[in-house]
Amino acid sequence: MSNVTKQTHSEKEKPMSFIALVIWTGMVGGIFWSSMGYVAYVFNFLEFSPRIILEPWAIGNWKNSWLGTVISIVAIGFISTIVAFAYYVTLRKFKTIYIGMGVGIALFLCVYVILNPLFPGMAPFLELKRDTIITSACLYVLYGVFVGYTISYEESEVQLQKLKASKGHGGKTSENEG
Repeated sequence: MSNVTKQTHSEKEKPMSFIALVIWTGMVGGIFWSSMGYVAYVFNFLEFSPRIILEPWAIGNWKNSWLGTVISIVAIGFISTIVAFAYYVTLRKFKTIYIGMGVGIALFLCVYVILNPLFPGMAPFLELKRDTIITSACLYVLYGVFVGYTISYEESEVQLQKLKASKGHGGKTSENEG
């Protein structure tokens, strides 16, 4: 590929804004990890599926069908964007995996202990099976790490680019200069 083609190709690519990255990270994280929760439900690691989120608001038997599952997973993806924005606003400067793990644990406790009464299909926390608690906690921790580390990594990259630009490098790395 010639330099002209490379230059034209790179000029067409606009980097994704940080806010767009936060939205996509939240949406993908929510959809992916709630889908993993559904898989865990299918294999009897969880006592309930992601459809439990529809119980307080949806009327009808449709919520127990495949449509209810899809709508639940997408709804969790939208809720996850709110979590991702909260992480972006409060914790994006921390570059450690442990912050994401802590966020996952905090979300787990919030849903399973504090919000538990909202979901009639969910037994009280102390009455849940050990498999459900362990699997759910692991899924929440993995979700927190995914969202947290993605946002924190991007923040550190943005700061690195600003530092390079302020030192007169113009944002170029040694790989691009050659």
